[in-house]
Amino acid sequence: MSNTEVTVQELSALMKKAAGVTVDPQDLAARVDTPFAEFGVDSLGLLGIVGELENRHGRALPTDAERCKTPRDFLDLVNGVLTAGA
Repeated sequence: MSNTEVTVQELSALMKKAAGVTVDPQDLAARVDTPFAEFGVDSLGLLGIVGELENRHGRALPTDAERCKTPRDFLDLVNGVLTAGA
């Protein structure tokens, strides 16, 4: 597995850092198809998460990333982009 891949644990940490929302990684893993809104993450929070990842990986993510509705959609999209360029 590539070290560029974003894990559920990392997403959970980013949700706390960028969106101020604390979600247990195991809870997040069990609910990856639950809309971000139900976790309390709005589009601005998601934009912050995207920004953090762009800084961390030194590359732009597609604008679709901030429109993802669920953690699974987000991780699939982001990891698809990050691993493709790895």
